[in-house]
Amino acid sequence: MEYVTAAPHPPSEPASVRSGRRSLALALLSGALGAAVVLLATRQRWSEGTITVAGGPFPLTAKGSDVTGLPASLAIVGLAALVAVFAVRRSGRVLVAVLLALSGAGTIAAALHGAYDSSALDDKAAEASGDTAATVDALSHTGWPYVAAVGGALILFAGLLALRYGRLWPTMSGRYERDGTPRPRKARPVDPDRPEDMWKALDRGEDPTGPDPDQPAPTTDRTKPGT
Repeated sequence: MEYVTAAPHPPSEPASVRSGRRSLALALLSGALGAAVVLLATRQRWSEGTITVAGGPFPLTAKGSDVTGLPASLAIVGLAALVAVFAVRRSGRVLVAVLLALSGAGTIAAALHGAYDSSALDDKAAEASGDTAATVDALSHTGWPYVAAVGGALILFAGLLALRYGRLWPTMSGRYERDGTPRPRKARPVDPDRPEDMWKALDRGEDPTGPDPDQPAPTTDRTKPGT
């Protein structure tokens, strides 16, 4: 007779744990990539035009950082908030996640506004011509402001993930166990010949006159003499 035994299946991890891991990896990738895209886009040429100087056209260009400094600043704030999410707990984590999402939303708004802004080129036209009322001619914009807006959308997505799944993510704190209880401190040895060590032990709440926990307890020899 043959016997069939079923091998025990390893316990599968809860769905919440799997969701937390996936959302954590996705938020880190999305936030870091979004900040990098925004910083790269703000260093590129956003707008260009010409101005007539001394009877001829003079080309002018403006980078994203010349048009507006908000996207780059908000991307840095978002990147810092993404790291800070792991350093706080409960309500603090929610607040940081909100800051992360707002950084992404603000980056999108600032980038889209910069796609139609001509003030940076007008300032350069006034400086080149010496006429404060001069404006740029044949104004055109590149696609880099929209690339910055896409980076802001990635940061916003990371913030939304942090709001939705942040409670499942771990923290960077090493002073606490997984259940949140403090780790017990190991008593330090106290030299009775050093009064300063005894005072420090009292400040830590330790008994300097107690036995050293690292030393074995003394044993009593109960053997009677002559036996």
